[in-house]
Amino acid sequence: MTRWSSRDTRSLGIGLAYLAPSLLLFAAFVFIPLAQTIYLSFFNTRATGAITTFAGLDHYLELLTSEAFRTGLVATAQFALYTVPVGIALGLVLAVMLNQRLRGINVFRTMMSSTIAISAAVGALIWLLLFNPSLGLLNYVLSRVGVHGPEWLIQPTTAIIAVSVTTIWLTLGTNIIVLLSGLQGVPEEIYEAARLDGARGLRMFTRITIPMVSPSLFFLLVVDTVAVLQAFTQIHLLTRGGPVDATRVLVYSIYLDAFQNFQFGFASAQAVILFLLVMGLTLIQFRFVERLVHYQ
Repeated sequence: MTRWSSRDTRSLGIGLAYLAPSLLLFAAFVFIPLAQTIYLSFFNTRATGAITTFAGLDHYLELLTSEAFRTGLVATAQFALYTVPVGIALGLVLAVMLNQRLRGINVFRTMMSSTIAISAAVGALIWLLLFNPSLGLLNYVLSRVGVHGPEWLIQPTTAIIAVSVTTIWLTLGTNIIVLLSGLQGVPEEIYEAARLDGARGLRMFTRITIPMVSPSLFFLLVVDTVAVLQAFTQIHLLTRGGPVDATRVLVYSIYLDAFQNFQFGFASAQAVILFLLVMGLTLIQFRFVERLVHYQ
């Protein structure tokens, strides 16, 4: 067993002193609220949030048998599946196009990545107008090609798609910037060697481009998944969880139970499950998906 010397203890003290400001911030805004949420999930509360009686695991058992909770899990899974893979794939295609050495390409790069500067509230309002069945531009374009546009935010089958499209648009700027920086870090010599070997087009894209930017793709997969599972603003402004709970994802269900039904203990139990879900998915991504990442 290795014994700590006075030098090791002094080094540990210095390290903790440097980390103290960050640890205090994390404790104040992450660890303590997380512990309070877990604690609150075992109690019943009044409308004011004051604790009344001990509920034990009742809230968790109620969630397991709740039809609304199962619907929320399905909506959350659909929302993540519609948003994350499509957003990353679209970002990669646009980043490859924007990586060309053309005159004036910086103008297009700025335009395509400009959504990073738009808040979720503003973006949701823009798409609320676009999805309007009577005045929206989207249905007008469809009508010009002979297609009758749906009532995007009223029909359950299209509402989750409309929210996903809005979220893809909101995250597209970040995806493009991250992937474009990854593409610009690929040495040109690798492409030249591949061309000498006869590689072209799709083969070069799948054999060189994707492996070389796989660290950026993996980063976006983790970050976008977490962000989508925490999305709230666009759902609140576009559909408010409807129609027929089609877009009532877990985050929005927590909001409804906590601040409209005033069931803070029940909402805290859902928040704990969402935390475990996000942590579990992140661990799975690092355990299995990271094996496919090619680090130079």
